[in-house]
Amino acid sequence: MKKCPYSTHREKIIADAISPVATELRLLDAADLISLLRFEYHANLADLVSSAAELFFHPGTVNFGAGGNYTLEWGGVPEVTLDLEIKPPGVTIYAQLMLSDTVAGIEINHIAFQNPSANPDENTAFLARSLEESKFVKATERFRKSA
Repeated sequence: MKKCPYSTHREKIIADAISPVATELRLLDAADLISLLRFEYHANLADLVSSAAELFFHPGTVNFGAGGNYTLEWGGVPEVTLDLEIKPPGVTIYAQLMLSDTVAGIEINHIAFQNPSANPDENTAFLARSLEESKFVKATERFRKSA
């Protein structure tokens, strides 16, 4: 996706929302993820992503996309990239989730709003609301429970 001034903010919103999913996926052995990608066991990867996402999001919100990639160098840290389809109500996001030993990152490839506004800031605010509404435990509920 061609980067624009609001892309970085949207990527941060998505990264914050799916960070628990990335944390769950990082509990898996990197060699297992790499072998599933290498041998194109996409259904198995879809099951793993769904299992990680169902702990935090309503069913169908975070799905494995069309594939992924990996980097595995002698003496280097393995890195796995998974294609994701993130579908909160009213928005479809195609992104790549990068997982490594201590960090994860997200890059948006395409984002489509069902009823886009002419104002990009309104679209960004809608994205944040939609992702929050698709979670099982809302941020305000987490705050109340921890107080």
